[in-house]
This record gives sequence, structure tokens and C-alpha cells, in this order.
Amino acid sequence: MSAKILPWVLMAVLDIAAPIVVYDVASGAGLGDVPALLLSAIGPLVNALISVVVRGRVDEFSAFVLTIIVVGAATSLLFSDARLLLLKESAVTGILGLLFLASVPTSRPVIFLFGRRFATGGDPERVAWWNGLWQYPLFRRTQRLMTTMWGLGLFGEAVLRVVLTFRLSVAAMVVVNAVVPPVVLGVLIIATVVWGRRAGKAGEARAAALRGPQDRNALPPATA
Repeated sequence: MSAKILPWVLMAVLDIAAPIVVYDVASGAGLGDVPALLLSAIGPLVNALISVVVRGRVDEFSAFVLTIIVVGAATSLLFSDARLLLLKESAVTGILGLLFLASVPTSRPVIFLFGRRFATGGDPERVAWWNGLWQYPLFRRTQRLMTTMWGLGLFGEAVLRVVLTFRLSVAAMVVVNAVVPPVVLGVLIIATVVWGRRAGKAGEARAAALRGPQDRNALPPATA
């Protein structure tokens, strides 16, 4: 299997599919929410260990999934009745939104880390290229603004569902919790892709204009 494809396969199997399958099997076997959630962390944990052994660093996406699982397990300990249990997902989403916002002023906002994961596939040369883009002011500004957009989007969606939880019936909220998060996530992903492409083209044009026509074909993009 190609070295470029393997990280994507591992991510799909260990970070995405494994937690769902393990949680479903564990909860179906009668385990409570917390033990089932903790067991579902096996896949991302294995992928994170593989990343450390092979690339010498923790895979950001695996770390993100592990954070979601740990927060979900922690919040499960706090909620017992049906309506409060419905708040668990909102609490996780809200905390993640705050984590996005907290990373904005740092040198590695969350979207920068996610972008590096998806744009490079873990390839060392492309990782170095992606890290090098941080020198461009437009790239830094775009990554921070995108991270802010995600943070506000996730936190706002969590607040909305918290409000609706106390205004709608439990049956209605089951539907809301199943529909709203994927819609918001889809909007954020589409906005990120469109924004990233436009910012990349603007950055390339600006860099080409500064360096001159002879260098335009050799310039790295300002964002991705």
C-alpha cells in the first residue's frame, strides 16, 4: 500500500470507524456509557502510538478524537436522567468550541493542525512545506480566522441545543441532536474549503506580484 494512502486508511479505520464499532458493541453487550466510551478510545490510541513510532510525533487528528472521547466519558459521569443526558453531546461540542477559540492566539491554532494532517497525509516533506507556510502573514491570519469560525460555530451550536433541550420534548431533542450537528459541521467544512481555496489563490497572486513574473511558477501557496 502506498505510503501516502496508508495514513488515510489508518485514520478512517482506527480514528473514525473503530470508535463507533467498539462503542456499539460494548454498549450492546450491556456496558455503561463511560466504560463503552473508554473502550472506544482503543482505535485512536493505537493510531497515535503508530504515529509516534513511525513519524516521531503524535497525530493531531487522533489526539482530537481521543479528546472527544475523554470529554464524553467525563460528562457521562455527570448526567443521569434523560434530559441531562441529552446535554452531554452539547457539553462536548461546547468544550471543543472553546478549545478551538483558546488555540487562536497560539502559534498552532487547531485548524492549522487539522490542515496539516489532511493536506500532507503525514509525508515529512509536505509537513515541512506546510509548517513553512506559517511565515506568511496571510496564511497565519487565515488559519486563525478559520479556527475562530470553527470555535464560534461549535460553541454557538452547543448553546442553541442547550436552550432547545429545556424548551422541547425529549423525543424532539433526539431528532435535533441527530440533525443539527451534521448540518453545522457540513457548513463549517464547506466554508473552510471555499475560504481556503480563495485565500490560497489570493496569496499566490500577491507573492507572484512581489517576486516578479520569472518566479511565479516556483512560488509556494500562501494558504491551502
